[in-house]
Amino acid sequence: MRFCVLASGSKGNSTYVESGATRILIDAGLSGKEIERRLAAIQVDPASLSAIIVTHEHHDHICGVGVLSRRFQLPVLVNELTLAAGGKTLQKLARWQPVVTGETFSFQDLAIHPFSISHDAAEPVGFCLDDGKCSLGYCTDTGKVSHLMRHRLAGCHGLILESNHDPLMLKTGPYPEYLKQRVRSNIGHLPNHEAADFIDSLRHELLHHVVLAHISETNNHPDLVWAAMLAVMPGAANGQGEHLPLISLASQEQVGTVVSLAGGER
Repeated sequence: MRFCVLASGSKGNSTYVESGATRILIDAGLSGKEIERRLAAIQVDPASLSAIIVTHEHHDHICGVGVLSRRFQLPVLVNELTLAAGGKTLQKLARWQPVVTGETFSFQDLAIHPFSISHDAAEPVGFCLDDGKCSLGYCTDTGKVSHLMRHRLAGCHGLILESNHDPLMLKTGPYPEYLKQRVRSNIGHLPNHEAADFIDSLRHELLHHVVLAHISETNNHPDLVWAAMLAVMPGAANGQGEHLPLISLASQEQVGTVVSLAGGER
């Protein structure tokens, strides 16, 4: 299995995942043209995509879904409440494949499990994607770490998890108070220290790579993300340490590294 975070942040989110002949996007929150450009940067022809799966209906996750679905005749895999909440952006799709939160479904080479997360959307989900050899966990918008998240992400070989904000930067930053309250609430976004503690609790010898995503450009800084990670996992920057995955940071403006996951017994 290979994956690459094409973009992550409040201006747009999309991640490419490949296993065998199956090529999917998790969310498409940039323009269709920009997603095509970023796919080309990792030498992926958008015409080779198999589907788009959607986490929730916020604009920075769906704005390019309809365009790409129509242009390349892609099925969109999304739960019914999210589809309805997406309004006009999700009304015209080449094909809709309904997804039921909590129920694993098969799509080509992948078994995909959508699980509930805590975010201010109609029916937001994270995903576990498994090809029989490797598994990838994806959770970029949640205000808290739940027992369900711990259960579903515990055995993954790769993980994409948000590390959204630094609490002090959020407190003293330019956001209006209502928006600050929304971000730090249980239906908002994870702060750096909670993301770090969660990753530390998930560590096992086959967790190879963690990408930290949805890093706020206003309320966070890469140095603060690293400080939080290194406070609980010294050596995290180079993956050196007992059962310590390699950790990297996703970007809003630049395509991330293409990560290849090795399999193994879980």
